Amino acid sequence: MIKKLIRSILGKGKKGAASDATEPDVLGPKQHGIDPSLVSPNAVRVTQTLQEAGFKAFIVGGAVRDLLLSVKPKDFDVATNATPEQVKQLFRRAFIIGRRFQIVHVMFGQELIEVTTFRGASADNSPKDEHGRVLRDNTFGEQHEDAVRRDFTINAMYYDPATQTVLDYHGGIADIRARKLRIIGEPEARYREDPVRMLRVVRFAAKLKFTIDPASSAPIRVMAPLIDNVPAARVFDEMLKLLMSGHALACLQQLRKEGLHHGLLPLLDVVLEQPLGEKFVTLALANTDARVKEGKPVSPGFLFASLLWHQVLEKWRAYQAAGEYPIPALHLAADDVLDAQTEKLALQRKIASDMRDIWAMQPRFERRVGKAPYKLLEHLRLRAGYDFLMLRCASGELDAELGEWWSAFIGGSGAEREELIARKPADTASGPAPKKRKRRGGRSRSKDAAQGEADNDTAAEAAPAPVPAPEKTAPAAPESADAGSAQAPRRRRRSRSRSGGASGGADAAPAGDND
Repeated sequence: MIKKLIRSILGKGKKGAASDATEPDVLGPKQHGIDPSLVSPNAVRVTQTLQEAGFKAFIVGGAVRDLLLSVKPKDFDVATNATPEQVKQLFRRAFIIGRRFQIVHVMFGQELIEVTTFRGASADNSPKDEHGRVLRDNTFGEQHEDAVRRDFTINAMYYDPATQTVLDYHGGIADIRARKLRIIGEPEARYREDPVRMLRVVRFAAKLKFTIDPASSAPIRVMAPLIDNVPAARVFDEMLKLLMSGHALACLQQLRKEGLHHGLLPLLDVVLEQPLGEKFVTLALANTDARVKEGKPVSPGFLFASLLWHQVLEKWRAYQAAGEYPIPALHLAADDVLDAQTEKLALQRKIASDMRDIWAMQPRFERRVGKAPYKLLEHLRLRAGYDFLMLRCASGELDAELGEWWSAFIGGSGAEREELIARKPADTASGPAPKKRKRRGGRSRSKDAAQGEADNDTAAEAAPAPVPAPEKTAPAAPESADAGSAQAPRRRRRSRSRSGGASGGADAAPAGDND
């Protein structure tokens, strides 16, 4: 009791400084109020197995934070004084992973429990890059040293399911009750060790609706460029967590507030300052947040396709203005945007392929004649492409009538679909131009006219209308595609061969460091 009083007077006087306390505050069930029914039985099983083998074991980190907030955690981490090899020997399905710091994944069916060994004080001779980022550190230590190594006070508490007690070394309980996010130790040094912590502080602040402690927030804007030195796979992993947290819009707004958005999603700040782009991105993020909160699956490909769409749109128009045909122009625009993003974010090939499919479907929605709509119904990504189309209509980029037509067509019966195609407004005339009868003696015709007629047939099936300019409300008529395609069929064939492999690629999971 005396030790606790002394620490409360002296030990916690320095906000944000690493505490030398080796004795934690111990809170019982009545003090912390954790509901044991929210704890995963498999997490309890892991701690019990380790304790029965003579080791210390606690549920730790974000799971304890969520339990204290009366929220059922999605993931459970366990900290122990057992080494990774000792942990692996106690469980049938256990795998040691990690390069920067080794951890053990213990599998129970589809549930994964992550087990880490208490980390010791960071060694001065640990490998670091020229900016001070720790590259590898497998130093093990005591529990109080492990608490110092954790990033935020609210993530540095330990819960023992056996005794239902919480161990708090750095005032995490008080910060949770004050709804404050505070980094452990000297903020500048902690951000230099691992710049990803700057993204994490933004994600937690937005997700939990906590305020960031001024001392923890002050260095972020100055040290933001250090994120460029982090492996792209780790940055992508953190961005994915941020965007799929259920608070994506709030996270992006917080990123801009802290000056962290530059370089992560190039030109995103410019898009958000344009009325049409801001409305589109806001709608996309709001829909994503709603799906996460309802427990529905969210496609990373759809999410990133939405965030980067207006960059693709701008380049698409530029290529068409330069004389490129609509479909090849779209694939060239997609290539440019994805190539630029790959330098900053390690987009998996599967995600990039999904993005290309969603973008490539958009011109096809504008062709509502003949068999084209029926062929589009067979597309594997129809639902994602349709949802994307509805976002474009809702943001004002396209006429709402186009979305209404496709909603009725997708949900209609065979007869209703035929009627929709038959009673399409006067823009039925906007379908492909009628074929001209070939005349014998083609030598007397000009070369350009011959090429134009040959390409009309090609464009009728393959070239949808170009993207409408944002100030127009109705989708562009397909004649414009035919008219624009009557110039250089040889270039069209070359562009098709280039775009033919746009949607391929196998999965390539990022190989980032585990922290």
